[in-house]
Amino acid sequence: MSVQPTPHRDVNDLLEKLLSGAQSVLENNFAGLYLYGSLASGDFDSQTSDVDFVVVTFDEISDEAIRSLKAMHENLWQSGGKLAAKLEGSYVPLGDLQRYESSEKEYPSVNEGKFYLGRHGSDWIIQRHILREQAVAIAGASLKNSIDRVQPDDLRQAVADLLNEWWSPMLENPAFIKDDEYQAYAVLTMCRALFTLEHGTIASKPASARWAQETLDKSWTKLIEQSLNWRRGEQINKLNEVLSFIRYTVDAANNQFQ
Repeated sequence: MSVQPTPHRDVNDLLEKLLSGAQSVLENNFAGLYLYGSLASGDFDSQTSDVDFVVVTFDEISDEAIRSLKAMHENLWQSGGKLAAKLEGSYVPLGDLQRYESSEKEYPSVNEGKFYLGRHGSDWIIQRHILREQAVAIAGASLKNSIDRVQPDDLRQAVADLLNEWWSPMLENPAFIKDDEYQAYAVLTMCRALFTLEHGTIASKPASARWAQETLDKSWTKLIEQSLNWRRGEQINKLNEVLSFIRYTVDAANNQFQ
């Protein structure tokens, strides 16, 4: 990389290794490496944020290349320090990025130190919007003309689907949310969902949380503030309040689409 794509030296070092590794494996099939999420919005937090990326290819990825990508990521996790475990992303052919279509197709994916083949769910309606509007190109051409514009109501519907498919079941089985880090993550994610339901666009979690503090009933202010300022090792211990906030957000989405 001839330029430093982020203000974070350790992130740039990791991205250089990722870029080099992906180009080495994919060779002429490599089309580009892009950042989205907090690194694209400018709200990256080294303690809590993931390094969200997409590698775009010109064509389908061969089984041999998938095996080599898996080995490359395993080497990154072993040599890249704690930050390498925060890599979260997918390898996607350019033609599949144009618009979201539900299918059984699986893509090489990375999350929480694991490499696997995974389907793209309705959250990829949201990811496509972010990639089109906010992506930082580490290598490759802009994606602006390669991805169809996502309409505001499609973003709202995608958020509502995610709330019902992923978050609503946690109201009955809140095992994930007992962890303090996940409680903070859940609250900020609900703020982001509420922002999208209201405005039909996507904002970062911190920006959405600040909007929620100014807009929602003041009974949520302290919980949002605590989640916004959470740092690893601190306790939130507000399970019931977090569940109530999730329920409030799910109900808001269902009321909008009933």
